Amino acid sequence: SPDEARGNKSYIINCVDENIRVELGKSTESAGIDSFKALKAATDDLESGKIDALVTGPINKRNIQHSDFNFSGHTEYLQARFRIDEVMMLMVSDILKVGLVAGHVPISALTSMITKELVVDKLKILARSLQVDFGIRNPRIAVLGLNPHAGDDGLLGSEEQLVITPAIHQASELGITAFGPYAADGFFGAGRFNRFDAVLAMYHDQGLAPF
Repeated sequence: SPDEARGNKSYIINCVDENIRVELGKSTESAGIDSFKALKAATDDLESGKIDALVTGPINKRNIQHSDFNFSGHTEYLQARFRIDEVMMLMVSDILKVGLVAGHVPISALTSMITKELVVDKLKILARSLQVDFGIRNPRIAVLGLNPHAGDDGLLGSEEQLVITPAIHQASELGITAFGPYAADGFFGAGRFNRFDAVLAMYHDQGLAPF
């Protein structure tokens, strides 16, 4: 039990059958079930206050799927588990922080999913995290566009004009210092991220590839 942990030591709590057969590099149904058992045990202890933080390893998003886990990743599971309306995947390194508007969703769903309200919600989460978790009093956030060249004034898409720019304006009215939308390739290629405390990317690969 976590209650037995003492001092600066590492402890292992076994959540599965000792005799489980592990086949390295092979996806099995039992591996998915047992990885979920470990995740559930950890989140149970987190919710009850027995542990302070959760660190997860990679999961096989296909073999973990069953009646108690019907999610596209850890982020979505934790959102449902702790009954949170909005969450955000945030990648953090010493030189770059990247938050995502859309996490584990297919590209085909992006245009209908990304709304002004969602972008504003993500900006709120990101700004609060930068203040509370990283001690940045007035964080500067760069917001990326969705389309190539941030839409080129509507030539390559209208999401920047109709959704992202209005969201940035609304966030500014709420006291959030946000700029953009920026074309993702030029923004990262020119190293402009160094001027900001964090970047809000529209979708998974747009933010994670340069990160």
